[in-house]
Amino acid sequence: MLRDGPIPAFVHGVAEYMAGVLLVVAPFLFAFRADTATVLSVAAGVVVLVVAATTRGPTGLVKHLPISAHVALDYVLAVFLVASPYLFGFSDETAPTTLFLALGVVHLLLTIGTRFIRPDAATAP
Repeated sequence: MLRDGPIPAFVHGVAEYMAGVLLVVAPFLFAFRADTATVLSVAAGVVVLVVAATTRGPTGLVKHLPISAHVALDYVLAVFLVASPYLFGFSDETAPTTLFLALGVVHLLLTIGTRFIRPDAATAP
């Protein structure tokens, strides 16, 4: 499940902090009309921030969550973000739908392209 992609894990972590903050403030910046979209955006942002902060990675603050669990949660989050506008009934509102779809796809691509394996760990016996 762990990949050796071109994006450093540090960049992945920083991008997650930025995405988490964006998800938390987006309903207020873009004036979401749907209460469900607002709640889901803020909740998803908090989850992203907590996962990023607790991961045993270069940008983790607490370093408790294993990288493999982080990657699994990243895939779940990407699917959740893409499906949310349709599952929770706010696909008729452009701003949250665009945000959720874009962040879901970008997060999926970021996760696929991240080098989670350290170069020295990949060559160790």
